[in-house]
Amino acid sequence: MTASSAKPTISMEEWERKMQEVPIAKSDLNQLIMNYLIIEGYKDAAEKFSEESGLTSNVDLGSIEERMQIRFAVQNGDIRSAIERVNDLNPDILDTDPRLYFHLQQQHLIELIRQGKAEEALEFAQEELAPHGEEHPELLRELEKTMALLAFEVTGESPLADLLDFEHRQKTANELNAALLAAHSQPKEPKLPALLQLLAWTQEQLDEKASYPRINNIVNAVLEEPGKDSSGAGSRA
Repeated sequence: MTASSAKPTISMEEWERKMQEVPIAKSDLNQLIMNYLIIEGYKDAAEKFSEESGLTSNVDLGSIEERMQIRFAVQNGDIRSAIERVNDLNPDILDTDPRLYFHLQQQHLIELIRQGKAEEALEFAQEELAPHGEEHPELLRELEKTMALLAFEVTGESPLADLLDFEHRQKTANELNAALLAAHSQPKEPKLPALLQLLAWTQEQLDEKASYPRINNIVNAVLEEPGKDSSGAGSRA
């Protein structure tokens, strides 16, 4: 690379000076942190942070605990308990979202199959899930995939065994959590992860144009000198 085509280097001193010129209100940062704590369900941390920062949330922090109990119930495979809690909290949530209700019922079917209750699973699918498939044909394929687990004596050997993974419970729990948040006019996702993704993308774009202090490890979020080898320093954002 010739000298004329070399990327310019921005020193740490110059970078920090430019950063200090950008006005960032502490109240905005506090709101960002509170947004994350509330949506992710850290009730005790949200209450403590509210006290320390003097930030008043427009969300009833007491509602976080009920939402997290519902989420944990799904994560533990106790779907009926989760559905009962949701209906006690707000029956309109499931009444107005047939896809969500189907996914909860589907998860209950998966739990029956996991426990080896084949006959009960068949009966439940016919009585509870098949009618949903008739009303919403796009859901029928999902039901067929779930029922295919019963074709294998050892369900873990099925090509659809990923339905039995904890990640599938987590997916269902996240979908329900988003619906509970929306019912309380709250964002479905915290803002912080999106900002971190934007940071990663911005650094990738800037890498092509300059050498500059960058964050190579999102865990410690430390600015590292331009040109410093980040290998072994942790994953990038």
